[in-house]
Amino acid sequence: MRVVADENMPLVGACLPGLDVERLPGRRITRADLMTADALLVRSVTRVDRALLEGTPVRFVGSATIGTDHLDLPGLAALGIQVAAAPGCNARAVGEYVATVLASLAAEQDWQPGARTLGVVGLGNTGQAVLALARLMGFRLLGCDPFVTRPEVEQVTLPELLARADVVSLHVPLTRGGAHPTHHLLDAAALARLPDHAIVINACRGEVVAGAALGEALAARPGLTAVLDVWEGEPRVPADLLARVRYGSPHVAGYSQEGKWRGTAMVCQALCASLGLPAPRALAALTGKLPAPAPLLAVGETPAARLRSLLQQACPLARDDAALRASLAEPDPGAAFDALRRLYPARREFTAHRVRLPAADPLWPLLGALGFGPDA
Repeated sequence: MRVVADENMPLVGACLPGLDVERLPGRRITRADLMTADALLVRSVTRVDRALLEGTPVRFVGSATIGTDHLDLPGLAALGIQVAAAPGCNARAVGEYVATVLASLAAEQDWQPGARTLGVVGLGNTGQAVLALARLMGFRLLGCDPFVTRPEVEQVTLPELLARADVVSLHVPLTRGGAHPTHHLLDAAALARLPDHAIVINACRGEVVAGAALGEALAARPGLTAVLDVWEGEPRVPADLLARVRYGSPHVAGYSQEGKWRGTAMVCQALCASLGLPAPRALAALTGKLPAPAPLLAVGETPAARLRSLLQQACPLARDDAALRASLAEPDPGAAFDALRRLYPARREFTAHRVRLPAADPLWPLLGALGFGPDA
């Protein structure tokens, strides 16, 4: 049995021993590559539709990501192809990315989380992870989701959330139809509702925010702050918008090692169940003996500065921002964007890290709640 898989899916071959697994660049997988394939495993950059798969022997498509907007679900259903995704696989990683953004901006802009309201748009797995970490940090919380009810958070309409929130974090799928489309959910009119000091974080899909409108808002209202991990028109990043963004990154908010491992394991399990194959190798057996990261060392005179230091070591916003800005000077910025994702350095989630910090430091209750442990 032959499986074609995105080269950015770690451990996929090890999960499927005995199968012929060929790993290819996700953005360059073609119909010719699939003419002898039984299954296709992708991440978010491969557009999988009827044109790609019709006439091939592929009978299973798995996406090791939480979203499916890159899959033509009706077209695949018409071909009789089973589809599986990995909902929730990188929710924790995105939550940690947002927590790092919040801690960094609090230290840089000199405000306290307890004095700010965070509005989370989209209350699925990722939105819940963001809420959980933000609650530990002390934020007041609002939520907005027409499809999901979460009794633990005050839910309001999008216009009310935009008017009341100091920080807006987006965690919705990209949809263009139905009663609640998310394409350009934050357009010029929506952005105008934000307070002048507001922060916008987008770590879901680039097209959820109207990029040109955001750039104009940032230029006209210097108190606004934007942090973007995703971009309209990826892999091309508009230089004028990036210049106005506080932190930018190449669609890697969910790129923890644990998140990638979970995504691979989930689609491999679905593949084996669909095709009547033996269960894939357990994830713990593949990852349990990996070395722990080096201990983190807190730097900074204040608790806010030390928290920013520790979280940025675990989730390196500044490093990723510098790499993305440098990539725009490459001859082919789009290829450079993809290379940043393909060659992204290993990033472990908070629970994998140990911290060197005096036991009496007032940060310890929060660090422990976030998942960090002391360096014994």
